[in-house]
Amino acid sequence: MKTTMQIDRHVHAIKVPFRILMPHGFADRFVYVYLIYGTQGVCLIDTGVASAEQAIFDYLRSTGRKVSDISLIIQTHAHPDHIGASRTIKGETACAVAAHPAEKAWIENVQLQARERPVTDFDTLVAGSLAVNRLLEDGEVFDLGCGLKLKVLYTPGHSRGSLSILLLGYNVLFSGDAIPVPGELPIYEDVLASVASIKKLKAVQDIRFLLPSWDEPSRGAMAYERMDAGLEYLQRVHDAVRRCSQQSSDRDLQESSECVLKDLGFPPELANPLMARTCAAHLKVRNQKIII
Repeated sequence: MKTTMQIDRHVHAIKVPFRILMPHGFADRFVYVYLIYGTQGVCLIDTGVASAEQAIFDYLRSTGRKVSDISLIIQTHAHPDHIGASRTIKGETACAVAAHPAEKAWIENVQLQARERPVTDFDTLVAGSLAVNRLLEDGEVFDLGCGLKLKVLYTPGHSRGSLSILLLGYNVLFSGDAIPVPGELPIYEDVLASVASIKKLKAVQDIRFLLPSWDEPSRGAMAYERMDAGLEYLQRVHDAVRRCSQQSSDRDLQESSECVLKDLGFPPELANPLMARTCAAHLKVRNQKIII
């Protein structure tokens, strides 16, 4: 897929590539940033990693908009690949920043996040801390002008304060990292909350475009198929965790992560603190055979 594309008349996508350090070298990753063009300015859904601002600014100019048109950043959550360029963009534009209350502390103090949720190369992925100006709650609707209204959907699981955003009338759904991607490392903090969040998104009728952060955009019926695949993947991970815990109840989280990764077809050396959190989430409900 192209690195930039126009989804519809108001919505644009930028695919931001980046690299993360793995046990045996670097892995190429990407994250999507979305722009919504309204009459009262441009709204960004997340900002990608540090340095992504250049791609965002270049794209704005190429479509006849100015950098100063950015009036709002909505953070779907506080993880590094979503807030990385936010400090720089806010510094250039004085835009407002909105997020769920549960994400505020990690956005306003990124070193707190680095300590509580250690990620390799954290400091290279995030430009720095920044103030959150607006706290978003489930069901809130706000106006971007020219008939564009956004509805906030609280979709925790991947993180405590994860949000999805629905562009009303256009049925464009920005899902952040709420929907796990089969074949990718399963990273979330609360598996039952993840299940409930995906089912909540599935209940949105007539989705035209599903715009996730760590997967390719999809349209129409494919959007719901992607959600079903995400649910099935959560169950597959749960089955793997239950098998590994039955084999040995004495494993620590590192050993459990390695066992689960091997069961899922990943190299066990990919086990890290984030994967350990995922396993811990499943172990809390290991007596529940079916979670979806």
